Amino acid sequence: MMLRLAKWHIWLGWLVGFPILMWMVTGLFMAARPIEEVRGNHLLAEQEAQPLVLPGSALASAEFPLREMRAVMQDGRAVAILTGMDGNVQRVDMASGAALPALTASDARAIVAARVKGGNEVRSVTAFAADRVPFDFRRPMPVWQVALENGAHVYVGRDTGQIEAVRTRWWRAFDFMWGLHIMDLQTREDTSHPILIVFALLGVIGALFGCVLMFRRRKARIRAR
Repeated sequence: MMLRLAKWHIWLGWLVGFPILMWMVTGLFMAARPIEEVRGNHLLAEQEAQPLVLPGSALASAEFPLREMRAVMQDGRAVAILTGMDGNVQRVDMASGAALPALTASDARAIVAARVKGGNEVRSVTAFAADRVPFDFRRPMPVWQVALENGAHVYVGRDTGQIEAVRTRWWRAFDFMWGLHIMDLQTREDTSHPILIVFALLGVIGALFGCVLMFRRRKARIRAR
């Protein structure tokens, strides 16, 4: 029985050896830096907190079927970021209730220069529609991609006026390693699919066989003495 287990263990080792090595390498890579640094939080400059000044009921008359509302301070004024039931986003001046226009490229560049360390060193500014965002953003919303000289991509919402994401070079490498780790390079989000489950199960079986065989080797050494 032990000889049969040993043979199965060898064949399983050949079968799952590469996935196990890949899981270990990608896991080591992802653990090499703090997640805050991977997300680019260290690039964001600290902003002095501004107390939110609510201007009364100016928004009450705005005809916009709301699903969600966020109140923020932008350029020293209270702004409501409204998300409609259809998913559309609109910025509104809370003092007047007037809708604010979408951000221009110059607006996005100015926001990044003010809020991101090294944000004044811009390589390019590119607009993306909600259905054609870059793969490293993966959120269905219109954005400006401000590419910096240090390799970071800063995404500014064209309708929100907010920095929605910072993608560093390390983040993109981390994202690729995560895709390898979960064996999903297409979406990098599916952590429960048949291929991953099968290889993980085979790895567990191989590890159990190895544990059983350790006792056999231990007994063999005792007899040899």
